[in-house]
Amino acid sequence: MSVFIDKTTLVEVQGVTGKEGSFWTKHMVDLGTKVTFGVTPGKEGQSVEGVPVYHTVARGLREHKADAAMLFVPPRFTKDAVYEALDGGIRKIVTIADGIPLHEMIQIRQAAKSCGAMVIGGNTSGVISPGQAMMGFFPYWIERVYKPGRIGVMTRSGSLTNEVTAEVVKGGFGVSSLIGIGGDSVPLTRFAEMLPAFQADPDTDAVVIIGELGGSMEEEVAEAMEAKIFTKPLVAFIGGRTAPEGKRMGHAGAIATGGTGTVAGKHKALTRAGALVASKPSLVGPLLREALHIK
Repeated sequence: MSVFIDKTTLVEVQGVTGKEGSFWTKHMVDLGTKVTFGVTPGKEGQSVEGVPVYHTVARGLREHKADAAMLFVPPRFTKDAVYEALDGGIRKIVTIADGIPLHEMIQIRQAAKSCGAMVIGGNTSGVISPGQAMMGFFPYWIERVYKPGRIGVMTRSGSLTNEVTAEVVKGGFGVSSLIGIGGDSVPLTRFAEMLPAFQADPDTDAVVIIGELGGSMEEEVAEAMEAKIFTKPLVAFIGGRTAPEGKRMGHAGAIATGGTGTVAGKHKALTRAGALVASKPSLVGPLLREALHIK
């Protein structure tokens, strides 16, 4: 069982013939991801790494099945690509695009929620179940980071993901599912919305969240823990501890104003809810061992 993708998930790739799409489709297939078809308008009849290409999702679905959609498309085309996948009945979608217009992010989120779909992104590396499958672009061959195991990871930060996940492995663990929520101000799926899936996953013993200053996603995790929606051990690392208030730190979502979304506030909320919060990445492994009562 997995939280989002495993070796049985059937994936279609939109934007498959582009530079990024073709490069990472190869790596997805090499890892073991079951990519059934690709989509690029005007490229039907071609193939990428043995994956047949169609003009539209609907045409591909006439010949193949797909449970999930991976979007390697520019920001301005993302909304239409998501809608095309939703119209085809696909309910798991990952989009990596950075810079999707804010109003379109809101429209995508509303459309997904209205039909019970989950869209991950934008501004993300995607999702991966190490040793099984991935949707996105992860250097899965780096075993000191992407080692299979029983720890779930959710991250807002692309830059911190490898560093913190390497500490999970250094602590003697591996990863069950890693979900890149993304760093945009309106993520299409929020941390707390993923928690029930990790809670239900028998292959996940604990969860690590890699947060940042700004927004309220980490506080929402604390609320879910206090409401007993999520009861497994949770360890958090929150980047941006030294950022001045009101300073935007790279990601659209990373801004703290008026005491809301500060690292200190997130730390306090999570600690109160029973999470263990690491002050630096190197403490994530030891805190996981503490949370799981491993000497």
